[in-house]
Amino acid sequence: MSSWFRSSLFRSRAFTVALVTFATFTDLVAYSAAVPVLPDLSRRLGASPTMIGLLFASFGVTLLTVSLPMGAVSDRIGRRAPMVGGLVALAAATFLFASARSLPVLFAARLVQGAADAVTWVVGFAMIADRYDDSERGRVTGIVMSGSSVAIMIGPSIGGWLYEIGGIRLPFLFVTGLAIISALSFLLVDVPPVHGTREKVPLVALLRLPAVAACVIAVVAVSSTLSMLEPVLALHLANLSIGPARIGVLFGVAAALNAALHPAFGHLADRWGARRMMLLGLSLSAFALALAGQSWSFASALAFQLPLVGTMALMITPSLAYMAEATSLGGARSFGVAYGLYNMAWGAGLLGGPAVGGFLFERLGFSWLALAWAPALLAITWLLAGVQSPESPTEEHV
Repeated sequence: MSSWFRSSLFRSRAFTVALVTFATFTDLVAYSAAVPVLPDLSRRLGASPTMIGLLFASFGVTLLTVSLPMGAVSDRIGRRAPMVGGLVALAAATFLFASARSLPVLFAARLVQGAADAVTWVVGFAMIADRYDDSERGRVTGIVMSGSSVAIMIGPSIGGWLYEIGGIRLPFLFVTGLAIISALSFLLVDVPPVHGTREKVPLVALLRLPAVAACVIAVVAVSSTLSMLEPVLALHLANLSIGPARIGVLFGVAAALNAALHPAFGHLADRWGARRMMLLGLSLSAFALALAGQSWSFASALAFQLPLVGTMALMITPSLAYMAEATSLGGARSFGVAYGLYNMAWGAGLLGGPAVGGFLFERLGFSWLALAWAPALLAITWLLAGVQSPESPTEEHV
């Protein structure tokens, strides 16, 4: 009886979702726990502010270069081996952080961490797309994204707390342990051997699908908007004489709201259609962003930022489901390549958003920046609206 239960558990879709959620949670804890720790460690090793900036930016280099190839590899050989490999790489990266005695080792660790992040997210969501159809993916991706929001919310606190009680290397050793546990867990899951029937789909062929191309552009728009807000919103709030503690409260409330909304929006994407939810999220985000730029106090900032957070969540979770849906619509099942493309689009937004946002903030201020940025979101909404909609998903769930 117990052996039957274990076998059934390891084959269950819910077990796969739990493991993918834990893997992405671990990845984001590793990323966010480094925020309060890595600058101090770098300074101890003689890094200048410019060098520290390059260290943080190096994460995006391997994120962009590894996402698509590893997605294609997982389409050809299956999901388990790349996923385990990515988590082992994450464990190795965090252990390198903990044992680093020079800046080159820190840079090597950061580059490996970016590659591990790419594999975890691309292969993890491809694994979910393999096991769930269009009518269920929104709900499941909402669960995964909720766990990710919790990681973003508690990661810096975990890093800071472990730093205080155990020194600068303990936060990294803690994440190393989490990554090892996650990697070993994926050795248990029973992954269906469906990769053998998957066709090899070139990237160009996938991008020729209008729905996929529109989804990629929408993801770049949302990612760049979110990454633009991270630095300039904090500067705007500081200009309003809002202290770091209150800024932290605002970002904490936003993360908590995200964690609550992702599952709800994923469920709605299954019922009403992921593309329809993306259109609603993009259009509402444009108005919410314009409103957010008009804040004049902590109370108004809190009141105006929360709608923006909600509308962005309304876009993110459905977009993950829509990428798989759009790929299937074109007759392809190469979900690894599809999510590799998604991750590259997200990474491109992360690189471009802060640079463009900082440039415009310096010249226009936050209010005019928000008003200038909003029409771009409306333009992307119009582009996505012109794409042929997939068949409406059923309302049945397993």
